Amino acid sequence: MSSLLRFDGKVVLVTGAGGGLGRAYALAFGERGASVVVNDLGGDIKGDGKSSSAADKVVEEIKAKGGKAVANYDSVENGDKLVQTALDAFGRIDIVINNAGILRDRSFGRTSDLDWDLIHRVHLRGSFQVTRAAWDHMKNQKYGRIIMTTSAAGIYGNFGQANYSSAKLGLLGLANTLAIEGRKYNIHCNTIAPIAGSRLTETVMPPDLLESLKAEYVAPLVLWLCHDQCTDSGSLFEAGAGWIGKLRWERAQGSIVRRGGRAMTPEAVREEWDQICDFTDATKPASTGESLAGLVAVLSQMNEGEGIVPNPTSAGINPLEAVGWKAPDTSCSFSDSDCILYALGVGMSTREPDHLRFLFEGHQEFSCLPTFGVIPAQSSLMDGSLGSAPGLQFDFSQLLHGEHYLELYKPLPTSGKLTSKATIADVLDKGSGAVIILDVNTYNGEELLCFNQFTVFIVGYGGFGGKRTSDKAKSTVAPPSRAPDVIMTDKTTRDQAALYRLSGDWNPLHIDPSFAAMGGFKSPILHGLCSFGFAGRHVLKQYANNDVSKFKSIKVRFAKPVTPGQSLQTEMWKEGNRIHIQCKVKETGAVVLTGGYVDLHSTEDSATPEKLAEAGGLQSDLVFEEIGRRVKAMGAELVKKVNGVFGWEITKGGDVTAQWTIDLKSGEGSLHKGPFGGKADVTLTVSDEDFMDVVLGKLNPQKAFFAGKLKMRGNIMLSQKLEMILKDHAKL
Repeated sequence: MSSLLRFDGKVVLVTGAGGGLGRAYALAFGERGASVVVNDLGGDIKGDGKSSSAADKVVEEIKAKGGKAVANYDSVENGDKLVQTALDAFGRIDIVINNAGILRDRSFGRTSDLDWDLIHRVHLRGSFQVTRAAWDHMKNQKYGRIIMTTSAAGIYGNFGQANYSSAKLGLLGLANTLAIEGRKYNIHCNTIAPIAGSRLTETVMPPDLLESLKAEYVAPLVLWLCHDQCTDSGSLFEAGAGWIGKLRWERAQGSIVRRGGRAMTPEAVREEWDQICDFTDATKPASTGESLAGLVAVLSQMNEGEGIVPNPTSAGINPLEAVGWKAPDTSCSFSDSDCILYALGVGMSTREPDHLRFLFEGHQEFSCLPTFGVIPAQSSLMDGSLGSAPGLQFDFSQLLHGEHYLELYKPLPTSGKLTSKATIADVLDKGSGAVIILDVNTYNGEELLCFNQFTVFIVGYGGFGGKRTSDKAKSTVAPPSRAPDVIMTDKTTRDQAALYRLSGDWNPLHIDPSFAAMGGFKSPILHGLCSFGFAGRHVLKQYANNDVSKFKSIKVRFAKPVTPGQSLQTEMWKEGNRIHIQCKVKETGAVVLTGGYVDLHSTEDSATPEKLAEAGGLQSDLVFEEIGRRVKAMGAELVKKVNGVFGWEITKGGDVTAQWTIDLKSGEGSLHKGPFGGKADVTLTVSDEDFMDVVLGKLNPQKAFFAGKLKMRGNIMLSQKLEMILKDHAKL
């Protein structure tokens, strides 16, 4: 049985606690060990009158049950007095429940200034005053829990409650901002929209419904949201009659009205109206940062067009002056440890034997990951010199890294001093923003080593009359319409951004919660180029067997942010020497890298996905044929002894060219060519040559595993039972 949630040592202030919901909250906290300040002005539902009896009665109820409580009779507009009562009586303040409220219902045309002002003073200003009085105490003690009370009228609107509904929705906006600002201080703030019988709801609900909507059915949600074990903050919940539901915003995919030179007119909006209002495949932005990222993604996809009306606010953008400008050269000195640090930053781990060649400088094949090529070039963008370019006067806080292309002309060294030369290749007008294409060539001495192209969006600086497309841009490419050929997933750690930034991207957006909050993010986000590194190494492993000499280039568009701790899932499609890629957050399904691809250098084996199904010419085919005969002859016995499903991936030239499944778990056992219809218990990946060496006893399986020649995922211990079907090598 789960442990009882207690609040011993916590001090709770509940406003409007003389009856209804507030009373239910106060009694519940008191029963579970909290010290409670019961606040109630004692007026009527319109805010008139004053009495101490309501608060006193609830205090007596709490004390009668062995709890601790004191009364406060002040108006919530005097929030400092309420908090001072808590400090005087109990020495601290931990939890604030903003529940006090009144009603002055009028149709909008009959609402007086007093009706409007009084409602806003009690609900919105009152919650502000009480919370502000407690805020610094919570910050100093690095702990606080705050509940704001909105209503269905605030979320959806309600006739005759324009004053009330506007104040209630204002509380939701206040709570969301406090959740952002309070995150670094362990202060959580959530909003509830209770549906319960009270003095306020009895004017708008029938008696039989009020009877079933007891305040006691809402209190458990409030207590959970205020408990140490609850991690939610910045959330909105509806609750009533024993039901609780979390709400979130939804946004239609919408339509790009201004495209192809078409003017932005009311008629153009009318033509697109059905698409604008279509919620098919709707997005669910959870922060202003995600909302802005969605807008930037739209800007990057706008079709070609002319006729954009110049924007006088972007007079600082002049492509004629900017294009061709060369930035001062930058240099980058690095050593083995920098290559290793970068590999760790993009998720490599000693848990994977084949990662060791990128993590141990003593490895016989020690290499630098190809995507490290962004590191020596990034200073060309981050040192601020772009701001000194002629024809580019803009606010750097509006700069977003939209796309990136990297091409290697030879494998990167593991140490040295490199020089980067940057040139503004083009400046584009996307209407709502400007796009700067920055080309960076990086040299090792006189030898050209790699090329980076940064595509950055300057939000709000479009409309200067420039062109919309450029033949100098490295374009993204949509993936094939079929299902991905391969999917690889890696979970980032909570410290992934903190680790990656040590490779030189010191933007506080990725480490400082308060700075991230200024950008509209709930917490620091992962570097886009970190996700870029994850995707790059996924392709390198799957299609190049971690051979860096095969890696030619990579292109991606950054679509949405990733929060450290989430899992990155790379979908891959092989088309000749090009591997199309798309990267998602596994937990949410959000696409974070789009239109991407990795080009590999030509190899002897250039199998297409269609040819991958043909395993002709593999020595291992003969072995599996013999295994099939053994399974047929001894299937029932093997199923009883083994009880497992083995998946095999046989590679040649770094690509998976054959798949086999040995089912020793069901029926009489079976072997078939191709992936298992369900899920294999253990999957083994090995080259055709190494497989034969293992079978013939020339290669020890354990040594093959630790050398990275034999890869396993799933129930690795089950692989020990393979000896039952692989023994007696001569017959095989």
